[in-house]
Amino acid sequence: MITIIGTGRVGSTLASQLAAEELDDITLIDIVKGLPQGEALDIGHMATQYAADVDLVGSNDYQALAGSDIVILVAGLARRPDMTRMDLLNKNTGIIKQVAEQIKQHAPNSKVMMITNPMDVMTYVALKVTGFPTNRVFGMGGMLDSSRYRNLLAKTLGVSYSSVNGMVIGEHGESMTPLASRTSINGIPLKELLGEEKTKEAVEKTRKIAAEVIALKGATFYAPAQGVVKMVESIVKDKRCVYPVCTYLNGQYGVSDVCIGVPVVLGKNGIERIIEVPLEDSEKEYFMKGVQSIKAAISSIQI
Repeated sequence: MITIIGTGRVGSTLASQLAAEELDDITLIDIVKGLPQGEALDIGHMATQYAADVDLVGSNDYQALAGSDIVILVAGLARRPDMTRMDLLNKNTGIIKQVAEQIKQHAPNSKVMMITNPMDVMTYVALKVTGFPTNRVFGMGGMLDSSRYRNLLAKTLGVSYSSVNGMVIGEHGESMTPLASRTSINGIPLKELLGEEKTKEAVEKTRKIAAEVIALKGATFYAPAQGVVKMVESIVKDKRCVYPVCTYLNGQYGVSDVCIGVPVVLGKNGIERIIEVPLEDSEKEYFMKGVQSIKAAISSIQI
């Protein structure tokens, strides 16, 4: 069973996409009376049109977590156009601590996937509060950032999205690290097609595009939801896909005691393996900026 905690725009969009993929039965939990129940009915009616045989249940009671294999946290305040992800820090820390305690009590064997921002810090909070093994608590940020990066490159080069192979690691925020040195267009190194300067421009645009989307429409939900669907599919089907996922590092990449995005193998046990890749100097600089930003945020909160 997949449980989604928080049924606002991201949570409900995610539930509808998961139902269409028929990956597992879905439970929706929210503190707003009637909201998860209504979403479960509506999405269930949609699933019927897909001939997707999944059961959807809505609840305002955390006891509904019982039996969950995967718990996805979308609970918390949304980011406004005038806010950075870190502005959300204190308020969402309190919310995630409370929810993590409920997961620990009612779904002790589950894998926990974080969407709530600031995502890297909230992943760390959930990991510490639940006390779960590090392979079972992780966050989605790199999936979303990578989709934006690949979309931008495909449009810039005038090629199919499927031909662009590249990922974004590091902080899910202003210090994100697009791996331009590892990006290729169906095997052709990016810089050979785009050149050094235009590659740098694409990297900078990737860092700024989230703020642009939020300024235009107030929130982003289709792309993050689909990124989570891909992660869930890799876990449920044990596909062992290599994805950029926020996970706990203990010496990898030269850092410890922080949750941040890096390439991992994602399978039935959650994080099956962390992959370390050499970074260029500019990439390492931004990666370490992200590490310091996340550590500073962690040191400023009570867990």
